[in-house]
Amino acid sequence: MRRIKQPAFGVAFALAAGWSFEVAAQSVAPGSEAAYSLTEIVVTAPRTEQTEARARAALTPGGASVISAVAFEDQGGVRLAEALAFAPGAIVQAFFGGDDQPRLQLRGSGLQQNPAERGVLFLQDGLPLNRADGSYVVGLVDPRQATFIEIFRGYTANRLGSAALGGALNFVSPSGEAAAGLRGRIEGGAHGYLYGLAEGGIEAGPWSASGAISYSARNGYRTYNDAGRVSVLLSAEARPASGVSTRFLAGHVENIFDVAGPLSAQALARDPRQVSTGPVVVNGVAGQPGPNVVRDRPQRDTRLTWVGNRTTVRRGRHAIDAAASYVHADDSFRFPVSAGYRDTRGGDVNLMARYAVLDADDGLPPLEIAGHLSTGSADRVYMLNAAGQRGALFGKGKLDASTWGLNLTANLSLRPGLTLSPSLSYVHADRGFADTYSETTRPTLAFNPLNPAQRLPDGAVTTVDSSYDRSWRTLNPALALSWRPAAGSLIYAAVSRGFEPPSHDDLIATVNGTPNSSPGRPNPGNPGLPAEVFRTPDLKGQTSDTVEVGWRGGRGALRFDGLVYHSWVEGELLSLRDATGVSLGAVNAGDTRHLGLELGLEADFGERTTGRLGYAYQDFRFVDDPLRGDNRLAGAPPHVVNADLRYAATSALTLAASVHWRPSRTPVDNMNTLYNNAFATVDLRAVYTVKPGIVAFVEVRNVLDEVYASSTLVVDQARPDQAVFLPGDGRALIAGLRAAF
Repeated sequence: MRRIKQPAFGVAFALAAGWSFEVAAQSVAPGSEAAYSLTEIVVTAPRTEQTEARARAALTPGGASVISAVAFEDQGGVRLAEALAFAPGAIVQAFFGGDDQPRLQLRGSGLQQNPAERGVLFLQDGLPLNRADGSYVVGLVDPRQATFIEIFRGYTANRLGSAALGGALNFVSPSGEAAAGLRGRIEGGAHGYLYGLAEGGIEAGPWSASGAISYSARNGYRTYNDAGRVSVLLSAEARPASGVSTRFLAGHVENIFDVAGPLSAQALARDPRQVSTGPVVVNGVAGQPGPNVVRDRPQRDTRLTWVGNRTTVRRGRHAIDAAASYVHADDSFRFPVSAGYRDTRGGDVNLMARYAVLDADDGLPPLEIAGHLSTGSADRVYMLNAAGQRGALFGKGKLDASTWGLNLTANLSLRPGLTLSPSLSYVHADRGFADTYSETTRPTLAFNPLNPAQRLPDGAVTTVDSSYDRSWRTLNPALALSWRPAAGSLIYAAVSRGFEPPSHDDLIATVNGTPNSSPGRPNPGNPGLPAEVFRTPDLKGQTSDTVEVGWRGGRGALRFDGLVYHSWVEGELLSLRDATGVSLGAVNAGDTRHLGLELGLEADFGERTTGRLGYAYQDFRFVDDPLRGDNRLAGAPPHVVNADLRYAATSALTLAASVHWRPSRTPVDNMNTLYNNAFATVDLRAVYTVKPGIVAFVEVRNVLDEVYASSTLVVDQARPDQAVFLPGDGRALIAGLRAAF
């Protein structure tokens, strides 16, 4: 694979240096830090952007929470799975053990789309990182560069530009006093793991700048499992006049990883470090269907660069928040031979304007109006995968997308402590693909199933125009009623409608390949058999109607945030695969329903011991489907439990243990014929404060060396011997040091 060179840490600290002062433009509150008057929420810590974000989340009548980086700053090898482990409702299933493409889902939105991720809006300091069609690359965000993470589930993300069932994540980088000084960390451990981070800032009156750079590399637990990522964040801030703040942001990420692929259940039990070498033919019958990773060498290489500005103006009780950004993506994905190379390069412009009337007393703004626009285009080419090398061009075209919407939200005080919150969102989406491939035939290639290294004669099929031009629009109402029985406590109920248009990766798919042949060649030995190369289904948007009831607050040493939701989904977007794991393209399911419980708990057991629990229950099912009945939707673990216990042995030494438990099996296919077994892993760590500002930590992951599948492929109907299981990492030691100056 192409390597990312390790940067010199002297250069890293130089890039991270800058100025900072208290500006809160990165959070997604209307009107920055001035949007809410929140004295009803008792905050004993100094006033910071993070405490304000927590107070806003505490008053939001729906799924909203804030995860502080302090919660995982003394852990090693923190990925998205660790950062969100105790966030209510955020489910992350690791794929290849590093900074690659875990399956992230909120309330099941986008559950079956990996690696074509959608269903969640990703924000960096309030600026979108998604493409204009809603897709994103999940491994591009480094959670350790954030001060805190804002999580909005369901309709609470509507005001941010997401109407999906899932919601939005906002990664907020340090600003103001939080960015002052210099900080760094370095860690390393098993499987060739190395990570370094440098960040900091300096303030100079009304002007500031800050930055961060991180680097990670990993040889991996498995064969063909290398990965590397570099992430740079820079910002410049100013407060030119009273009530006015502005922040310029820029970032660049490169993320490269080998796709080690799935294993069959038998191969997983025999040796979880190995990779699949494709179907095995015995007496003319193919068994153990799956990709030939050794021959095809699947890999993803993504670069994302963005620049943007966010400006807030407050005059009395009125606040205006405006933002603009440009995001350029260069994504090269070498799939197995069944899909080939897919290169996508293009840019998107994002615009946002928000107006809020601020509350004169305490609570949410009485009125908020927000508008969002995301529009852009990208060039895409498709080439054959000739044993890990670029082969002949078989498709190209231009992708265009735009998504825009308006949101109107009111918060009406019926009496002290009782608030009615109606809202209405409008969403319009356009997706188009101009097929510019000019040859009369599309080339195909194949390998001999009996001898997978032997290439068969090339073939070709007649070119069929794959262009499309589609549009969707909808109105999404929501209504919430919330009651604050006491300071810091909120009980609420809400009904809402969600809508999600398809992404380009739903609308165009390579089809009719096999583990030994390219798209358009369903029979490797027959090079001239007429077959589709691309499928462009005419998909509806996914709609959902959700009812949720929740309670967040605290009692004594206990803090809790829990809700129950039920979503009736129509036209759910599913990405189907056949029994060999090859794409069948996307479809709209009939009626489905998503029932779930999202719970986060924290408790103090005396002065030295603290415990945390994150629990999610997911019962996602088809409803009277002609083929699948009331089966569970594949890929969603029914129960997800993460627990953590910390003990301060001395003033300098803290000991901790974590358990990650899936207590019941998870369906691999929509026909519910194959399941991933239940599993539990245990981590132990110790944290030692060498002196103020310098902390050392050591962690042992998967102490019991459990052999398990951390996730699976999602298929429509699986075979018992199919390669669908993605092995989790074995036992691993990670040690590190962090320092602040």
